[in-house]
Amino acid sequence: MNVKLIKLTKEYYSQLSEMIDEWKLDQEINHTNHAPWAIFKNDYHDFEYYLDNLEINEPKDGKVPDSVFFLLDVERNVLLGAVNIRHYLNDFLLQYGGHIGDGIRPSERGKGYATEMIRLALQECTKLGIDRVLMVCDKSNIASARTIIKNGGILENEYADEKGQIQQRYWIEIV
Repeated sequence: MNVKLIKLTKEYYSQLSEMIDEWKLDQEINHTNHAPWAIFKNDYHDFEYYLDNLEINEPKDGKVPDSVFFLLDVERNVLLGAVNIRHYLNDFLLQYGGHIGDGIRPSERGKGYATEMIRLALQECTKLGIDRVLMVCDKSNIASARTIIKNGGILENEYADEKGQIQQRYWIEIV
């Protein structure tokens, strides 16, 4: 597995459009969610605006500063997924979102990429001075829970969200 986290640049426009379009089609057909939300909040067709607004640099409107990375398969030059790292937790993120939001494009799921992406994201967390990481996932998302646990996640608790879905909160101590 030859993958790395990258920051998005103009040279990856076609790879991003292929990944986002695949994800949106899967959402329409299978009613899956879009995660991480950060890569779907703006229309990538206006790529300059998309790049300029991909990350939050200053806290505003309840949002905290974050970093967005894309998982690149180096050999195929294909974007496999993305991870959004929130630099600190506010009350909302402490309960519902955690430090890391992540997702792998539908055609690349089940191949171990999410586990590796989280591992790499934890290295980025260390660079940001985060040594204890909260990750939250829907209890029904067994694959997501598995990737969190493989990266050292310890289940703290479960709760029902506003839709009645059971959410799990995991903490990862970065050593």
